[in-house]
Amino acid sequence: MELRFFEIYRSSEYLWILAEGAGTSVALTTLGGLLGFTVAVALALARTRQQPFLSYPAAVYVEVVRNTPLIVQLFFIAFGLPQLLNYQWPFWGHALLALTINFSGYFAEILRAGFEAVPKEQREAARALGLPRRLVFRKITFPQAVARMYPSLNSQFIFLFLTTGIISEIGIEDLTHAGLYIDSRTFRSFEVFLTLTALYILIALAFKAILRLVEARAFAWKDCK
Repeated sequence: MELRFFEIYRSSEYLWILAEGAGTSVALTTLGGLLGFTVAVALALARTRQQPFLSYPAAVYVEVVRNTPLIVQLFFIAFGLPQLLNYQWPFWGHALLALTINFSGYFAEILRAGFEAVPKEQREAARALGLPRRLVFRKITFPQAVARMYPSLNSQFIFLFLTTGIISEIGIEDLTHAGLYIDSRTFRSFEVFLTLTALYILIALAFKAILRLVEARAFAWKDCK
């Protein structure tokens, strides 16, 4: 078997398409992760509350997201919701919404475990000192919960990034879409998908390095205990 990678790297068009696809994948994953984390905080808080009107809907949301494939969520959001609600977005908007919803469902369960792992005695002591509930959450509960669950959040983020190639199914020109395009022009499937594998690994490793730097800066106080 003759490997002909030069058909990819000697073409400036293909290299540019791969670079654009990688940028799209990174941008949508990063934005989806940040938005999903924000939604997940609200969901995790709702699930830890004693009020059923908050905890039950949040639990249903999380279970639906975690028990349906991302591609089903993507197709429903891209093709079902516009018909139901009579609106039209660009496909990247649908992809971002689907990723945000998917990320939030997984992150919420991780954060809920983190919130429940913070000793309640700390919250009670802070309340006894007269600190308002919001300040207790912001200064005591939230930092400790995120610090405890940060490795799990990292792993989940990387795993979800590696599934984002599915968004190419609705025409998003991400990294997987770029590979499929090049494959359809060169018919060098092995070389193309080996290249995609290497690029996904490199991006995942870059994400891990960045997340480690964030952890070192954001949770430096853990080493001072």
